[in-house]
Amino acid sequence: MIQNRPNQLTNIYCWSPDSRFLFYDVRSGKDASAFDGTRIEKLNVESGNIETLYESQNGACCGVVTCSPVDERIVFIHGPEYPDADWSYSFQHRHGVIRHPNGQTETLDACNIVPPFLPGALRGGSHVHVFSGDGQWISFTYNDHLLHLLDKNQNAPSHDFDQRNIGVAVPLAPVHVNRNYPRNHDGSYFSVLVSQTVNQPQPNSNEIQKAYEDAWIGVNGYLKPDGSRQKKSIAFLGDLVTDKNEIVTELFAVDLPDRVEDFSVPGDAPLEGTLTRRPAPPYGIVQRRLTYTTDRRFPGVQGVRHWVRSSPDGSKIAFLMRDDAGVVQIWTISPSGGSPQQWTHGQYDVASTFTWSPDGRNIAHVMDNSVCVSSATETIRLTPKTEDSPPLSHAVVFSPDGSKIAFLRHQNSLNHIFVAKTC
Repeated sequence: MIQNRPNQLTNIYCWSPDSRFLFYDVRSGKDASAFDGTRIEKLNVESGNIETLYESQNGACCGVVTCSPVDERIVFIHGPEYPDADWSYSFQHRHGVIRHPNGQTETLDACNIVPPFLPGALRGGSHVHVFSGDGQWISFTYNDHLLHLLDKNQNAPSHDFDQRNIGVAVPLAPVHVNRNYPRNHDGSYFSVLVSQTVNQPQPNSNEIQKAYEDAWIGVNGYLKPDGSRQKKSIAFLGDLVTDKNEIVTELFAVDLPDRVEDFSVPGDAPLEGTLTRRPAPPYGIVQRRLTYTTDRRFPGVQGVRHWVRSSPDGSKIAFLMRDDAGVVQIWTISPSGGSPQQWTHGQYDVASTFTWSPDGRNIAHVMDNSVCVSSATETIRLTPKTEDSPPLSHAVVFSPDGSKIAFLRHQNSLNHIFVAKTC
């Protein structure tokens, strides 16, 4: 436990690949909703030594750090420097920064706010950046600054709404934008959106109005029913509308091209977007629905806020949903679809984000105020049940070697990092 300072873990890839270090930020508050941290730090789990890796400057804040699974590159959210009344931190005003082990940093995603727009650049803010299993590509969620401004105009319904979407940054080439707007900046990766949302989904269709809480499928993708391997794919949550005009959250996926060059090929609309349309996915990316739960007693993905998570071999995607008794359980489904399978069978709600063990046999989570590990047949408590400072829901993360689980407790008005051993 780190005493007398705020600590916030991200819910995936907070460990170094050798399981010796934890990466975290210093946002304050129990739920870390205030984006007020200015440092990214590294904790030696054995010695307790702390190293500051990055400190933001000029009024900017930073946080939500994740580590590459193959080296100690980290990526995190960075807010605007010199924030003012027109451009302060928000969903639409943030970007990713990569820090290399040698201390060098680079801006991940380019920003291009005014025309001419440029393919590979965004017009808004990226969030929760996560490396793919090979450490080469980075996923993120996205909100659009230009469409957010249009959302305020009730007399202009003919534009795309600012809705959260999923994006991917690939190392195709650096993106250099013009300097005709003070908040424009270059990016070292080529960034595109890969999900598709609509303003008003048709009831009882597969159209969605929000895409979020994403996960890479498998360390090396997944096997398709025909035996071929899909190397890169992302699962995510999407909000659709039922025939009763109710919003239900279901699980979706997109399969991605194998080659980074293919991300520069536009599909039905410009990659870079327009003044009234958000950036569009590259050619050939098709969004597909995995779960169909509207006829269940408790339809849709439910429970505490969480990100879907894939087993390392890519054969299962885990998410939360209520059983017929109304208890929030972990369920899994194949990336090819089919019937969801119930993973946990407890009498208490699964009450946190969760992660898979490296061997794909167990899932770590919080349940009944304890950190637990659940296989497909049993659940084991790793920490005693406690009403006083129980484990928080934000992060319950297996180390890459499977020997430890990092989590948070709120004590003395601060969030503290704890580590539980699995053996």
